[in-house]
Amino acid sequence: MSAPHDWLLNPALHDYLAILKGARNGFIYGVKVRLPHAIIMSILFGRGDWKTRLRAIFQATKQHAFNLAKFVSLYKTLLLLQRKANGGKERSADTFIAGLIGGDYLLTEFDYSKIVLYVVSRVIASFLPRAESSCSGPTSSTTAAVVRPIPPDARYFSVFAALSWGAVMWLFKNRGQAIQPGMFSSMTYLYRDSEVWADLRTLLWHNK
Repeated sequence: MSAPHDWLLNPALHDYLAILKGARNGFIYGVKVRLPHAIIMSILFGRGDWKTRLRAIFQATKQHAFNLAKFVSLYKTLLLLQRKANGGKERSADTFIAGLIGGDYLLTEFDYSKIVLYVVSRVIASFLPRAESSCSGPTSSTTAAVVRPIPPDARYFSVFAALSWGAVMWLFKNRGQAIQPGMFSSMTYLYRDSEVWADLRTLLWHNK
């Protein structure tokens, strides 16, 4: 065994390298998910010349990839800190707390959900108090055509986002069978696969 290989497989360094691989997997997954969507949306609904559209595709992909990498690395870091604070033992609530803090900090928006989950999430969010607006009063049939969506109050949406992240992270850890298959597969790639590697190649270049 070479020294670098021994270093990569050192159990004492595993949790720290898992944060690094989690960031790597988050970035790669963000690119895979966002790039095709950005290209299609640019072709169908984009404005401006192709140089402008390509710049928009790049910016959207980069933002999504970095945001996901940040969330995964932050989530894993918070889990590690909690585990160390508890004498090396992980508590059931640790995943919820880490997801809650990570979701509240990053407020990452995943817009590639299945259409049913997309609609349900919007319906639930519609019950959140709206941000103040001069046109936030009740509407009638004569004014419905000029109604403009009012975003939720940022204070309430922050709590909603944090609770959502905390809940899904707890479910993934404790009740994975209840999560939608596509989401479970994605979360497995981000949070479980990043715990395993055999060498430098599978740490940074290939997932397995």
